Amino acid sequence: MLLSLRIENFALIDHLDLTLGAGLHVLTGETGAGKSIILDAIDAALGGKVTGRAVRTGEERASIEATFRVNDLLKSWFEQEQIDLLDDELAVCSREIVALGSGQRNRSRINGVLVNKQQMEALRDRLVEITAQGQTVQLGQPGLQRDWLDSYGGVALLKQREVVSQVYSSYQQAAQALEKRKHSEKQRLQQLDLFDYQLRELNAANLNDPDELDYLEQERKRLSHSVELQQQSYQAYQALYQNENGEDACADLLGKAEGLLTDMARYDEQIQPILEIVTSALALVEEAGQQINAYGDDLETDPQRLQEVEERVVELKQICRKYGPNLSDAIALQQSLQAELEELTGAGQSIEELEKLTETRKAQLTEASLLLTQLRQSTAQGLEARLIAELKPLAMEKVQFQVGITPISPTAAGSDRITYLFSPNPGEPLQPLTDIASGGEMSRFLLALQACFSQVDSAETLVFDEIDVGVSGRVAQAIAEKLYQLGRHHQVLCVTHQPIVAAMADHHFNVAKQVVEISHEAQNGNGATPDLRTIVKVNLLNQEQRRQELAQLASGQVGSTENATTEAAAIAFADSLLAQAASLRNGGTVEALPEPVEAPPKKKARSTRKR
Repeated sequence: MLLSLRIENFALIDHLDLTLGAGLHVLTGETGAGKSIILDAIDAALGGKVTGRAVRTGEERASIEATFRVNDLLKSWFEQEQIDLLDDELAVCSREIVALGSGQRNRSRINGVLVNKQQMEALRDRLVEITAQGQTVQLGQPGLQRDWLDSYGGVALLKQREVVSQVYSSYQQAAQALEKRKHSEKQRLQQLDLFDYQLRELNAANLNDPDELDYLEQERKRLSHSVELQQQSYQAYQALYQNENGEDACADLLGKAEGLLTDMARYDEQIQPILEIVTSALALVEEAGQQINAYGDDLETDPQRLQEVEERVVELKQICRKYGPNLSDAIALQQSLQAELEELTGAGQSIEELEKLTETRKAQLTEASLLLTQLRQSTAQGLEARLIAELKPLAMEKVQFQVGITPISPTAAGSDRITYLFSPNPGEPLQPLTDIASGGEMSRFLLALQACFSQVDSAETLVFDEIDVGVSGRVAQAIAEKLYQLGRHHQVLCVTHQPIVAAMADHHFNVAKQVVEISHEAQNGNGATPDLRTIVKVNLLNQEQRRQELAQLASGQVGSTENATTEAAAIAFADSLLAQAASLRNGGTVEALPEPVEAPPKKKARSTRKR
């Protein structure tokens, strides 16, 4: 339930603090006084669309803050969104609108937490239902009529609709995959041939090690120069360890040096470090000689192996030129081709398999849609009976209403076209609602429809913007009683021009425009002449003020000195309305109300022009 509304610099409102309670609230005032601005502000606070003129002229930003008391059903939503309630039951929905030259910036918050548009819209649907007489255009939309029927069907129907949506999505994916496959079959076959050829060539190359080519290049050099390496290793062995030509080898010379240094060290200990270096060098030279000798012994010429290496090097270089530039790239391409080939030839990719899958999904969609249709047919019967029952007290005793359900091609919302068929008069055939209903009948239909949804909707606050346009007399009285009855179980806000409706209110507000002076000195301290600005004021009326307001609505002449008789009749009419409203609240019945007071036509002014 909406507890309070705080508005700053929104449209014509400079500042407004509005406190609301339970029951029926009405907003009355002259045409253009700004009544709908209040409802627009509620809508804006809950994420509704705002125009470029939302920020009051001359101001930089507007803010709206709506405080709601949350029922137990809604608390789970706040837990799911991880937003804490204030005092365990309050939700403050705020909207800040900042003017930015040709555009604007908006921020929405719930209890101070910045939220996105989807979150705010989801909460709005759970808090408030807004109904306007202008919705008659929307009533003609089959999609909206279907959505209303589904909402009336409750959780079971909405869950089945979600099932249909999911199955439809799966069917669409399968059908699209099949269609894509059929259109790309030639290209697919060409790709298969190319991928298969490339993959066979890469597989035949037996690519395992990205460094194989480097290893083979080294081996090929060794095998190609094996004779030279043998000769050179032998020469190195002689130079290091054993020279067959009678000359001293490196080891021999180091051995002599070691002997001399050993003798010297007997007489001078400073020679000892040098001796250790020479001894170490001698050991290293001997080790090197032995290793080079073993290397030379192991070297063998192997022409067959050399040919194998050269052939493998040629093969790998060709692979690199075609699929490289190096072996790592070729191996990566091999793996990629294998995956793409499996995708093109794997399970579920053939046309036959896709056709089978599409038919299966289509059968599932047909079955799910049939169950949804059955639920809608059952729900339609309940809505028809309920809506007729709600319309009869609204001076439509002979009304006929039927939910037409005709088959269409499956969609995400099922395979049904929903059309509301309507006949207000006996003997007239049922026809589409928007083709036959008058403006007043549309108003009553919307009110009755909202009354039906109030039985299943979680929203505690119902908003009606001039739902009684185009009606008068007994019909207006019936609408007033229906709004009052809704107010017994919901909080109802209603903008009206009907005194009969206004008389039934638990809380009556007057909305009026005022022209005020705003001096430049107050704005910028220059002390210039004052400017005139228009603002909107909202006042909660007491009993006497209500009498005056109802009389003004009835005759438009209260407060005028031209016709005291008309004003007295209007006040009497207002008293009659308030008395009968009080009788209804106390459980009494409401008799037919007198016709509203009409002001007599003004007398023409006598001409003073001389004949």
